[in-house]
Amino acid sequence: MHTTDPGPAAPRPGRPGQPGRSGAAGRRTGWHPLAIADVRQLTPDAVAVTFEVPDALRDVFAHRPGEHVVVRHRRAGTELRRSYSVCPPPADPAALRLVIRRGAPDGFGAHAATRLTPGDVLEVSPPTGAFALPERPGGHHVLIAGGSGVTPLAAMAAAALRADPACRVLLVHSVPTAADALLADELSELKDAFVDRFAVLYVLTREEHGSGLSGGRIDDVKLARLLTAADARPGPGTTFALCGPAGLVTALRRALTARGADPDQVRSEVFTPAGTAPGTAPDGAPSPPAAAPHRTRVTALLGGRRRLATAGPEDATVLDALLRAHPEVPYACREGVCGSCRARVLSGRVAAETLEALGADEVAAGYTLACRARPLGPELTLDFDA
Repeated sequence: MHTTDPGPAAPRPGRPGQPGRSGAAGRRTGWHPLAIADVRQLTPDAVAVTFEVPDALRDVFAHRPGEHVVVRHRRAGTELRRSYSVCPPPADPAALRLVIRRGAPDGFGAHAATRLTPGDVLEVSPPTGAFALPERPGGHHVLIAGGSGVTPLAAMAAAALRADPACRVLLVHSVPTAADALLADELSELKDAFVDRFAVLYVLTREEHGSGLSGGRIDDVKLARLLTAADARPGPGTTFALCGPAGLVTALRRALTARGADPDQVRSEVFTPAGTAPGTAPDGAPSPPAAAPHRTRVTALLGGRRRLATAGPEDATVLDALLRAHPEVPYACREGVCGSCRARVLSGRVAAETLEALGADEVAAGYTLACRARPLGPELTLDFDA
């Protein structure tokens, strides 16, 4: 369990070598109705949805590789929120495009895969997130994806290849079958464009192939063989980015560290499998501890305004209390994975578990996730704009 106390003022952790955005507070919150420009079928259960972004919102929806947005959909008196990585096609890196899988039959994915058409309007939050490649000019970037985890990594691969003519990129994609490989055609075109610097390897968990490298799950032994075959051994000059289910990402991070990878050069992001019930953490991780019996006065700084709420025994998390009074408070997954409800503790204390979306430096700087945090005293102030 993480216990967060407010520390000295610190800048919001950003991407190495990249300046922070001005006006970040105004970009992290709020909803904007965006019309759909195109819906393209990628696989039988996945579509690519591209939005029209008006000129007045170009700066608001400018994005970096690895960032995500939250889509809000209201239907039959219920509200669904889903977080999706921005995944523009290689030929149009500024496009606001999301790859959406069908997922649970009663969720937004099913609606998107079967009913969305150009002209439909969805509410979308501004891009946010800190998932990015470590900056290592001229280095070898090794990207390992499980399933839908390829969406941010594909964008990161294309951006790195364009920006750094001396770098090399290896993308390993683990999927059940070849038919499940999202964006395979675009990755093939990217390989043709950067034939000497980009390689894609597919590991099919439910198909047998002649090569021992292309079949089965990626375990420690398989990982070592893949890296050796691609001349991408951990060490100086090699960086890693991992994205997929929590179990896969945790195992890969552990294996890479054991083989000598610098932990600071291994970036990761996990996602919750489609259909996971709200409030349930991935891979059996514990839910937040039961709420304390006391009541807490919560002050939230959001969009430059102060919002007040009271958290009591009926609230499992700070987010529950805030949403009751202020539905505009940002969140998506409720499982500590997407980071949409990230906030800095300015005063008071919280305890939280399963902070997958935060790095150790962010936790040390006093950040928490409202969807996993519970207050430990009578007063609490959170800054969602930090």
